[in-house]
Amino acid sequence: QVQLVEFGGGSVQAGGSLRLSCAASGRTFSNYVMGWFRQAPGKEREFVAALSRNGVITYYTDYVKGRSTISRDNAKNTVYLKMDSLKPEDTAVYYCAALGTSSTYYVSRRASEYDYWGQGTQVTVSS
Repeated sequence: QVQLVEFGGGSVQAGGSLRLSCAASGRTFSNYVMGWFRQAPGKEREFVAALSRNGVITYYTDYVKGRSTISRDNAKNTVYLKMDSLKPEDTAVYYCAALGTSSTYYVSRRASEYDYWGQGTQVTVSS
């Protein structure tokens, strides 16, 4: 089992920034692809960003590309999502997720592939 806890959500004005953190415990963190997803009210959960076990390969949804940076610190068992130039449309509950794989470079955008999920953290962007 992997336990994931997100931190760093909150309310911010449009154009502002937030850095979300997700702390993992329970298994070897470096064995997992880490991803961020989000779910806005009335919408399905959607992919935001993910990175490989070694942090070399990253994927972003087009909507956040250029405004967000995903990173990880395997020594601290933590994955981060830095979001800049936030827009009201970014308002959602943000979830981190872990995908166990033997591949160092594998990354996935598919929520169904992720094995473990955090409880989510609310991000609210006001105009």
